[in-house]
Amino acid sequence: MTTEIPLDRPRSHTTTLTATPKGAAICRRIDRRQLTAWGLNFSHTEPFYSALLIVAELAANAITHGRVPGRGFELHLTITTTARRGTTLRIELSDPRGDKLPVLPTVHLPNAQSGRGLTLIDALADRWGTIPRHPNSKTVWAELDLTTPDAT
Repeated sequence: MTTEIPLDRPRSHTTTLTATPKGAAICRRIDRRQLTAWGLNFSHTEPFYSALLIVAELAANAITHGRVPGRGFELHLTITTTARRGTTLRIELSDPRGDKLPVLPTVHLPNAQSGRGLTLIDALADRWGTIPRHPNSKTVWAELDLTTPDAT
C-alpha cells in the first residue's frame, strides 16, 4: 500500500525563532512535528529523515554564521505539486546576514570540527541554493522530491 500526501491539508508552515542554540533546537522540533503532521514520516521516510538533517544543519548555520544580535531566523516549509517536478518539499531558512553567503567547501580537513554541513546538504537535497532577502538578509533553501512514496 502506498500513501499519498492529501491535497486538502495546509501544506505550508512558517515560524520565526531566536538565533540561539535553544531556537535551533525548537526549529528542529517544529520541523519534525510539521513533517509528521503532513505524514512524511510514513509516506516518504527517506526524504523525511533527509529533511530533518537539512533543517538541523541550516539552523546550526543560522545561529553560528547568520546571527545578528537582536534578530532571529525564520523556517519556512512548503509542499508543492507541479506537473513538471511532481511533489516537492521545500525547506527555507532565512537569516539576517545577507553579506555571508554559504559556500560549498572544496577541501575537507580530516580533523576539522566544522565545515561539513553544506556538503551534507548538497548530498541529501535534490537542489539547494541561496536567494537574497530584503533588507540585507538571505534565504538558504533546499528541495527534496517526493515523487515516489515508500511502500508500506
